[in-house]
Amino acid sequence: MSSTPQEPGLGSGYNPLVSPQLEDPHPFYSRARREEPVFYNPALGVWVVTRHEDICAVLAEPGRFSSVHSITAGAPSLPPEIIQVLMEGYPQHPSLVDNDPPAHGRLRGLVAKAFTARRISEKEAHIRARAGELIDGLVKEGRADLFDRFAHPLPAFVIASILGIPASETRRFRRWSDDWCAVLVGQGPLEELVTQARGVLDLQRYIAAALEERKASPRDDLLSDIVSAAQAQEPPPSMAELVGMLMQVLFAGHETTAGLIAGAVELLLHHPEQMKAVRSDPGLIPAAVEEAVRMTSPVTAMARTAVEDVTLGGVRIPKGAHLRLAFASANRDEERFHEPQRFDVRRADVKNHIAFGQGIHFCIGAPLARLEARIALELLLQRLPGLRLLPAPSPGFLKSLTIRRIERLDVEWDVPAS
Repeated sequence: MSSTPQEPGLGSGYNPLVSPQLEDPHPFYSRARREEPVFYNPALGVWVVTRHEDICAVLAEPGRFSSVHSITAGAPSLPPEIIQVLMEGYPQHPSLVDNDPPAHGRLRGLVAKAFTARRISEKEAHIRARAGELIDGLVKEGRADLFDRFAHPLPAFVIASILGIPASETRRFRRWSDDWCAVLVGQGPLEELVTQARGVLDLQRYIAAALEERKASPRDDLLSDIVSAAQAQEPPPSMAELVGMLMQVLFAGHETTAGLIAGAVELLLHHPEQMKAVRSDPGLIPAAVEEAVRMTSPVTAMARTAVEDVTLGGVRIPKGAHLRLAFASANRDEERFHEPQRFDVRRADVKNHIAFGQGIHFCIGAPLARLEARIALELLLQRLPGLRLLPAPSPGFLKSLTIRRIERLDVEWDVPAS
């Protein structure tokens, strides 16, 4: 039974931020599940957990595994110049993803009503109309970067409309999200990181200004609901807490769904027999979405912190140690899925996936993400005949310890005759 981080092993070769693992981490994860399913990675300072069973065991016990460092665990120390910039903004507080009970439940309650099944179903016509408008704008072109023109703008528009933010601001979300990811990863030239840190401040200030505006003039939107509900709590959340919470809602509300939509399209285009099945029977689209979320795992990993000494997968992990739960690995675990590396829209065991998490931190926006992806596939397959991949260089992947998504998807289709 091992508990010594200094022992040499598989962990020294783990780096999800560089090639080839950035593009395809699954060969490494497959080997880890066989040889060393729980290993220590000195570069990130975390214990990486790769098996479905072990990850579910951690998620089931929030009292033993804290979520407070779920975003920052493994992130490098930032240069003092970056820290100085960030200190001009709101201090970081535990929020939705990176919080434990009872504070987690208090903040989750502020946004939960916007993501009920009834509220989500009421959005379908609105989402469908926007998706149609986006396709209208490109259908006659015959080719496009589908990530830039459709997969990202659609969920950005949806989450903005729920919050009450003008659609014209959604382009800024992508830049701000990229800035936030870059700062969390902490890689790149210092001058660029300083600029990106200022982008994070711009996002904080934008959200704070919107909240102040709703205090003065409430509207029929989630921001107004949050302001009203927050004022009713005792004690009320601070502005820093609300800003941090809404940064997470904005980020998760469009980045992960954009990755799911683009990933689902890419998978179908790489598997023509599966595409043929879905085209022949559109009733398979929800199942295709579920299989795509398993295969792509837009939230590639999350972190937890051991509250006490624990043993996991035969490995002794000390109190205070950070764990990296590799959801992408769990979702292709041979012990849970039949032929897990195969994309199959008729997969019988797809419900075993944990792409949306489990337990108290199960993704609050999962029903919305599923709806958006379903509508996206329905309309793309209906309106872009002969949709196919264009020969292109590697699409590139977002450098992030938590999010996995391609950065472009070059496709073409048959332009309908005028």
